[in-house]
Amino acid sequence: MDEPTWRAFGAGMTLLGYVALCTAIYLRQRSRGAAARREASALAGDGSAEPALVLFASQTGQAEALAWQTAHGLQAQGKPVRVLPLDALDLPTLARTSQALFIASTYGEGDAPDGAGVFAAECMQAYASLANVRYAVLALGDRQYKHFCGFGRALDQWLLASGATPLQPRVDVDNADPALLSEWLARWGAGSGKPMTAAAAAQDSETTWRLSARRQLNEGSTGAPVFELALRPDRADAALPSWEPGDLARIELASDPARPRDYSIASIHADGELQLIVRQERRADGSLGAASGWLTAHLSVGDSVALRLRPHRNFRIDANATRPLILIGNGTGLAGLRSHLRARAHAGQFDNWLIFGERNAAHDFLCREEIEAWRRSGVLQRLDLAFSRDQAARCYVQHRLLQAADTLTKWLQRGAALYVCGSLQGMASGVDAALRQIAGDAAVRDLTLSGRYRRDVY
Repeated sequence: MDEPTWRAFGAGMTLLGYVALCTAIYLRQRSRGAAARREASALAGDGSAEPALVLFASQTGQAEALAWQTAHGLQAQGKPVRVLPLDALDLPTLARTSQALFIASTYGEGDAPDGAGVFAAECMQAYASLANVRYAVLALGDRQYKHFCGFGRALDQWLLASGATPLQPRVDVDNADPALLSEWLARWGAGSGKPMTAAAAAQDSETTWRLSARRQLNEGSTGAPVFELALRPDRADAALPSWEPGDLARIELASDPARPRDYSIASIHADGELQLIVRQERRADGSLGAASGWLTAHLSVGDSVALRLRPHRNFRIDANATRPLILIGNGTGLAGLRSHLRARAHAGQFDNWLIFGERNAAHDFLCREEIEAWRRSGVLQRLDLAFSRDQAARCYVQHRLLQAADTLTKWLQRGAALYVCGSLQGMASGVDAALRQIAGDAAVRDLTLSGRYRRDVY
């Protein structure tokens, strides 16, 4: 073949590959949806009795997994059940029910998870008469945060103020305490099995991996060092476990087994290894953070790591596979965005826009060669960068978003989905405010409920 023919052939094969990928995703989602509908129908019973509501507010899947396990316990006792995310619940539905069980995670310092943000902003700010409702709240949190179980507590207080009657005192769970989760499940008839925490519901059981490479990504930076880590299964003959872009790696520390750490996966399965991007943290006394210090300084190449893959359904591509993507993040948040971009590049889907921020272009442009190559090849239709310390007035990704308001509006009109990854305070809150300023609260609500606005922020 001559060169033009080869190019045409290559373009055709890329298109066919992308069509095959989209078809596979569509069929997988349809299969999952059908299975979920069958399960929901079985739980709801024949309609002769009023179903209990089991409601979840979940960010990474833990509350959702516990909600389904709780529902199966109620069903085993002969009680029909409906399982819903909080954002799918309205006040009239809640007011009509006689029994509602809430399993609520807290995001950051007392915030509602993204799957409950609309409910918190609308229903929990409105007057409600819930005198008919008997309820219980399982609040999931981490005592390292000042507002431990903040959203679960706020939900409980709102229910009480609205006239609902508690079936039992609120249960506040620190870091998925298995004893408290087992007590909750036993209370609702699901005490025969282990608590289905997000870790237990992971795609793969915990396995041993080894560090195969580590390199610093921001040599000369005035900020904390950032490293890219590459990990492979410890056994050379072991197959590489599967994950999807957007998923998490949970690292188990021998020095602190009660508090595993989750990191966004920065690679795709086709890369042949699992990659993380980790910032080295220091405590106030100057000592290294337990997890980041171990991963970036103390762990040697060839050493073993206990790691569990965790599906992060709220940050997967799912039904957004064929949409234009707007990816926004800062710092090590690039990890979760990079996995999506690598998947898009691998599939030949080039309708992508990256907005990324860090400190200085000279030293903190993480993965610069890869990002610039994507820009040159067309994988990135648009690239906006915000290096906050490169000018007198600080410039962040939310400022770039505001400056590109007209372009953002056009992308959203074409059906684009937004994925935000990085720091919750400052970046994610600033991006959310900018998005609302440009598109309006109603549009942001619709984007959230339709799954076109997704966040992996910490």
